[in-house]
Amino acid sequence: MIKIRNDFPFFSGANPITEKIIYLDNAATTLKPRVMLDELLNYYQFETANIHRSNHHLASISTSKFEETRTALKCFLNASSTNEIIFTKSATESINLIASSLGKSILHPDDTILLSQMEHHSNIVPWQLIAKTTGARIQVVPMNDDGELDLMEYKKMLNERVKLVSIVHISNTLGTINPVAEMITLAHEFGAYFILDAAQSFLHEKIDVQLLDPDFLVCSAHKALGSTGLGILYGKKSLLESMPPYMGGGEMIHHVSFEKTLYNDLPYKFEAGTPPIGQVIAFKKSLEYILSIGLEKIQQYENALLSYATHALTQIPNLRIIGNAQKKSAIISFLLGNIHPSDVGTLLDKQGLALRVGTHCTEPLMTRLKIPGTVRASFAFYNTLEEVDSLKHALIKIQDFY
Repeated sequence: MIKIRNDFPFFSGANPITEKIIYLDNAATTLKPRVMLDELLNYYQFETANIHRSNHHLASISTSKFEETRTALKCFLNASSTNEIIFTKSATESINLIASSLGKSILHPDDTILLSQMEHHSNIVPWQLIAKTTGARIQVVPMNDDGELDLMEYKKMLNERVKLVSIVHISNTLGTINPVAEMITLAHEFGAYFILDAAQSFLHEKIDVQLLDPDFLVCSAHKALGSTGLGILYGKKSLLESMPPYMGGGEMIHHVSFEKTLYNDLPYKFEAGTPPIGQVIAFKKSLEYILSIGLEKIQQYENALLSYATHALTQIPNLRIIGNAQKKSAIISFLLGNIHPSDVGTLLDKQGLALRVGTHCTEPLMTRLKIPGTVRASFAFYNTLEEVDSLKHALIKIQDFY
């Protein structure tokens, strides 16, 4: 663990602010390893050039490195082709791309889009917008009090009118790992397309898109040791080829005249304008770093952290964990007695602990649970048992104060 923490400048003690902070907000964004940061800085310092446009040496270097990341992602997800990997600016934009480009093509009045009660706003609002445009309707897969989706009800909701199902893999609020393999199979039996929101699972679960078989998958680099401003969209090649472009201009064109424009081939058809070149190039280093540790080892260690933290926090009187699914990722949402989550977060911050408080962009989930929000501790493989102990002691202090 010490060796791993040495790979992250955050833990170096070089900054007087970060050396006093225990970072437990990994579901919001992860810390960044030095290898990624070095590559990002190298691009902006020494290899700055636009890609796919010029034939000079710097442009060739940047273009090559940019496409190497696409190849790395293809391998990481086990996609069948690099043409199935699209770069966007966020997971949110990736969902909006699917909703706009595919949704407008296949949805008609009284068609159904299935979402779940634990979806992030980014996997709700784009579908509301497209439903309003097309006349389709949204139905919501319910969950039980432990934060587990009701699979029996999901099966009942599936019928020939369901055209799209868009479900989160791991809840950013509850940590629930949803049974998406079964849900995908069931959706396909009724001819529905399945969009998998893997923003929280990309770093924490091994994902094989050919085995799992979603039609689309979205994720964000910044939640997986990468930079902000970079999203990834995986889509089956045949579907992407059938979809019209989402935005126009720049890289997505093959030929332009005022009379007619011919669109570029995949994947560039969906990558209009100058992309986040440095972020894409540097993300390859993040992927290599993840693989050097091993996703299985990451998962095992984080499961141990979750078990230890769950036991530790349940020892605190009046602390209630929100979300007790049998299959969970290393996320714990909780309430401390009758103390408002914002007050708990403020007092934790004063003790040097960085956690998230609020609704976590899942207001419908909070409405379902009849709570105003939660305090959320989210762990990563560079966190330690000692940091969990510090969280426990800080919460006991807060409780004693009140």
